[in-house]
Amino acid sequence: MILLQQSRKILATFVLIAVLMITTACGGATVSQVDRPTAPSAIGRDVTYAELERGNTPGGQTFGTWVVQTSQGLLQDAYVRDNNKLGVVISPKVRPNEVRSLAKSLVQGFHKNFPNQDLKVLIYAPDKKLILTTEYDTQTNQVKYS
Repeated sequence: MILLQQSRKILATFVLIAVLMITTACGGATVSQVDRPTAPSAIGRDVTYAELERGNTPGGQTFGTWVVQTSQGLLQDAYVRDNNKLGVVISPKVRPNEVRSLAKSLVQGFHKNFPNQDLKVLIYAPDKKLILTTEYDTQTNQVKYS
């Protein structure tokens, strides 16, 4: 009888964790059109990494911060440039076979927040070396990995 009660408690815990993970991943912050003014890119000027923050527009800043906060430790850093490029630095927790599915999830969330434009997601290893580029084409609704 005690074994049955413990099993139910463990099962309930796993169900609660799964629900929290799904609602956190799917119920993200949406960025309205008002939050997306176009600003010139800061890349290419004499700007340090710390000054770039998480985005070069208010909408990009909001989305980049949200991505890191909801990643549950899978991402160390994120940045959004010109509301069409998302770069993320994965943590050592991410296994090599999980990188592609993580990139697909990121491109889907990025498209939800910045629709009607071609998007690019750049995945960097913890040592900041580029390991995967994911491109979303709005005309074909296809994702290409390179």
